[in-house]
Amino acid sequence: MSTPSLPSPFPEALAAIAAHLPADSPLARPQWGIICGSGLAGLADTLQERIDVPYSAVPGFPPTTVEGHKSSLAFGFLHDSTGASSTRVPVVAALGRFHLYEGHSPQACVLPVRLMKLLGAKAVVVTNASGGLNPDYDVGTIVAMHDHLSLPTLGSLNPLIGHNVPLGPRFPATSDAYDVPLRLSFFRAARELSLFDSVASGTYAYVSGPSYESRAECKFLRSSGADCVGMSTVPEILAARHAGLRVLGISLVTNKVVVTPYFDAKAAIEREAKGEALEDQTGKDSKEAATHEEVLEVGMRRAEDVRRLVERTILSTPL
Repeated sequence: MSTPSLPSPFPEALAAIAAHLPADSPLARPQWGIICGSGLAGLADTLQERIDVPYSAVPGFPPTTVEGHKSSLAFGFLHDSTGASSTRVPVVAALGRFHLYEGHSPQACVLPVRLMKLLGAKAVVVTNASGGLNPDYDVGTIVAMHDHLSLPTLGSLNPLIGHNVPLGPRFPATSDAYDVPLRLSFFRAARELSLFDSVASGTYAYVSGPSYESRAECKFLRSSGADCVGMSTVPEILAARHAGLRVLGISLVTNKVVVTPYFDAKAAIEREAKGEALEDQTGKDSKEAATHEEVLEVGMRRAEDVRRLVERTILSTPL
């Protein structure tokens, strides 16, 4: 597609990125895109011949404001020399993403994945940190997404609202959003890396944030079929599918959502009236509550496993 047919800021952003890359290098035409979630920017640490393009140099890119998210596009090669022949795959990784809760529009949130398509990518791996809704998920479970439940985009916050960017159809399907061959490659990689017991397949619930969900909201999402919940990813996946990109969604469960029973204050007062001692609830709820520090800590602890899974999946999957 010629850039003159694209609205601003796409032509300007592509020109700015090209100015940072060798024109005759395969890095200028990456085959895969990777979106790195909270604490997962280390996915790009092993890229060979790496070139970083800061977000501040790309027209249209707002700054990222969330701890654990860097602000650059990392271009480089994933390399595999273990087989009969050496394999080098050019990729671009977004180190830091944009969220609705930062005040960005849905359209701004999907600029990186759309630029990945325009740069030449055929598939994207979109990662995130999430809270576990499925009681079978432990902290550290790595989930290959097979579907999503998205309250914001079912309402008015779909990134495809407005002028149809000429990358895909006006009305794209999402029932086939999560590529089956890519998920097969992911689980094959997990078995080869002895991580099979740590991975699962599930449905991701997207909420706008930035507040973590209430107990009632968690119960509602779980009853609606969601296995984990987070504040990102679905806008990028919608834009990726609109543009014809193949999608692998990976969610790292960094905390268990709070669904323990409520403290019954009325019953406690009834017991108090009978002379019984009240159960001390001081600090109990706050100890159960999720924190961003917890998300980052688990992300860092499992980042190497996620990196190995993504790397093996990409290197073993022809496009």
